Amino acid sequence: MAAIHAPRGRSAKRATRWVANLPRVLLRFWQALGPGVITGAADDDPSGIATYSIAGAQLGTGLLWTALLTWPLMAAVQTMCARIGMVTGRGLMAGLRRKFPRWVLVTAAAALLVANTINIGADLSGMADAAELLTGVNSHLWVGLFGVGIGWATLRLRYGQLAQVLKWLALVLLVYVVAAIHIGPNWREVAVAAFVPSRPVGKAGWATLVAILGTTISPYLFFWQASQEVEEEKALGRHSIVSRRGVTPDEILRRKLDVGLGTFSSNVVMFFIILTTALTLHRHGLTNPESSRQVAEALQPLAGRFATLLYTVGLIGTGLLAIPTLSGSAAYAFAETFGWRQGIDADFQHAPAFYTVVGIAMASGVAMDFINVNPVKALYWTAVINGLLAPFLLTGILLVASDRKLMRGQPSSGLGRLTVAVTTVAMFGAAIAMFAL
Repeated sequence: MAAIHAPRGRSAKRATRWVANLPRVLLRFWQALGPGVITGAADDDPSGIATYSIAGAQLGTGLLWTALLTWPLMAAVQTMCARIGMVTGRGLMAGLRRKFPRWVLVTAAAALLVANTINIGADLSGMADAAELLTGVNSHLWVGLFGVGIGWATLRLRYGQLAQVLKWLALVLLVYVVAAIHIGPNWREVAVAAFVPSRPVGKAGWATLVAILGTTISPYLFFWQASQEVEEEKALGRHSIVSRRGVTPDEILRRKLDVGLGTFSSNVVMFFIILTTALTLHRHGLTNPESSRQVAEALQPLAGRFATLLYTVGLIGTGLLAIPTLSGSAAYAFAETFGWRQGIDADFQHAPAFYTVVGIAMASGVAMDFINVNPVKALYWTAVINGLLAPFLLTGILLVASDRKLMRGQPSSGLGRLTVAVTTVAMFGAAIAMFAL
């Protein structure tokens, strides 16, 4: 009998050990996540949430399928940017500097700063509107508080501290999944809309598709991803370029998993935001919201106070996550173009020019709210700049990632380059469509 029960006993012990080790395994998995998850989550900033909300309100579930389409494209681009940072030991603009004259890079960095500043202003406005809905305190006060608080955190926190804060803030995105499930969709209809693409109808449909592409595959994410790989290396004590060069297959695999999870999460959230507004606003004929605040206010009588609360809390959390990314990516681009000392681990005294760009972006974003710049029109111009800038940057990224000498014998894979090439063509098409529409 003992012989018969022994295997069961061993199985029970193995199961017990597995359960006991589970917290440790989950902790190691969480610690392994980094730039990929943060970058993916930063893509769902308040302005992106507004874009997805308007897509659902205007077109219902007609563009749900775009979440499945943009995931592999976004993942391929961000993985390629991560590889450039890991292999060269430098940020993205440093690699582009080997391929293009400085005036081209200065123009690109300036365009990125303008687009990011407008985006920061729109994000602060969305966060402040959400805070006013929750508290009743005037939104102008919240814009100032958020701007000063985020600026202080970016200046004072070192990279490891800031990365941990941003990683935890990424969990805020789960509120949009909960909000959609709370409404109770017909999952069969949802599956059909997700897996059977429907052609956009009319100018509004095509313009919204262009906006989704531009919001999901954004230039600021390219620079942030590559620069954070360098910051990760510095955090490990590799402060010289020589010590950071090269990457092992295991490190590449870990980053692919990190980026894959981050971009997947980003697109899942996009999916559920579109679904939430499709099942509420679109279904009840409220098809022309002009801001995230209007979406939140319209949700309450249709989906209840709980759904509205989740939506507004998510706006604030994602803004806290995205704004340091927006200001930081512009600063990294300028620093690499002009050879300034850079990095969130450096203090203001040792990297004054880097933090000056961060400050300019933050202060200009705050000022936009007080001079009453229309956030919807601002986001349109952001989309225009990003729509023009993204495909040219992607072309440069492809050239850098394919250069065996520059990539020290570790260029991106053929499949990765093909996927990014397809993305580049799609973004050129989106840029052309933006003006045609």
